[in-house]
Amino acid sequence: MACAPTGYRTGGERGQPPAAPPEDVPISRLPVRLLEWSARQGGLLLAIGIFAGLALPPLAAALRDVVTPVVALLMTLVLLRVDPAQVVGYLRRPLMVAALLAWLLLACPLLAYAAAWATGLAQGASAPLGAALVIMATGCAATSSPAFARLVGLDGEISLVAALLSTLLVPFTAPPLALGLLGLDLSLSIGSLMGRLALVVGLPLLASLVIRRLAGEARLRRWGPAVDGAVVLSVVLYGFGVMDGVLAKLLADPGFVLGGVLLAFAGSFALNLLTALAFLPAGQGLALSAGLLSGNRNMALYLAVLPATTEPRILLFFALCQFPLFLSPFLLKPVYGRLLRRG
Repeated sequence: MACAPTGYRTGGERGQPPAAPPEDVPISRLPVRLLEWSARQGGLLLAIGIFAGLALPPLAAALRDVVTPVVALLMTLVLLRVDPAQVVGYLRRPLMVAALLAWLLLACPLLAYAAAWATGLAQGASAPLGAALVIMATGCAATSSPAFARLVGLDGEISLVAALLSTLLVPFTAPPLALGLLGLDLSLSIGSLMGRLALVVGLPLLASLVIRRLAGEARLRRWGPAVDGAVVLSVVLYGFGVMDGVLAKLLADPGFVLGGVLLAFAGSFALNLLTALAFLPAGQGLALSAGLLSGNRNMALYLAVLPATTEPRILLFFALCQFPLFLSPFLLKPVYGRLLRRG
């Protein structure tokens, strides 16, 4: 009979219960394992989550009011997974960062406006969709962009720098562009929007600095996969809240909703491709990261600050923009992997 390894009880010794075999996962580790699994299955979970939010209206309605806190949590988790040294390194390249921000916030809206006029979306019955497409292109990079970049193997640090700075700048760039190009008054109060940004960006930044100080860099690296999984689950939770009311509108006007989804995908992928081509001279990795930033815009801020008198179809389009946002990591990860291997 084989003896039990030294230090491992077979059970019954001094009335103690049998110890778990070494290969068993302790109960206390199960949440961590679940988060790590979520990180590995991130693209698939995001794809499932957006359709589950659409198919379960009561749950989407119940989670509508948690969107802002979840976005703040998401930003905190994203900040914990970014290397501060690399972020500082990018800030030491101000010309490249300035060029990326100028492209995201100024050039992309002009390109979207030209495309809307060329395709007839800026006129007639399609005018609300054309206007929504242009406003979408004025938006800042999505808060989740650094997490999505990590999911598909791209640069999370430049994604974080661009997402943070574009979020801070969008109150000063979006209203003039919307007024000048479309004649729309977005009623974007700089004071109220900056107050919201203080919640969504400032508080998570402070929280992440405190956590980083208390936990230490070594522990944060060890927790990395679990934090990535928490990011994925936070984005899925956000997606449920944003989908509130979309199913009812799909049933009431399926043609407009399906056309809006197609336009959202076309706008997202076109911005992604054009941005990647524009920044290809700076290197393939940076160009692909910039493209992902450009294609995934933060519509949550607009949904939060636009007045109730805003054209309903514009607000609906912003909700439909979540489909390419959630599905792009799942759809594009094989493409990015192939391009990076070739590079």
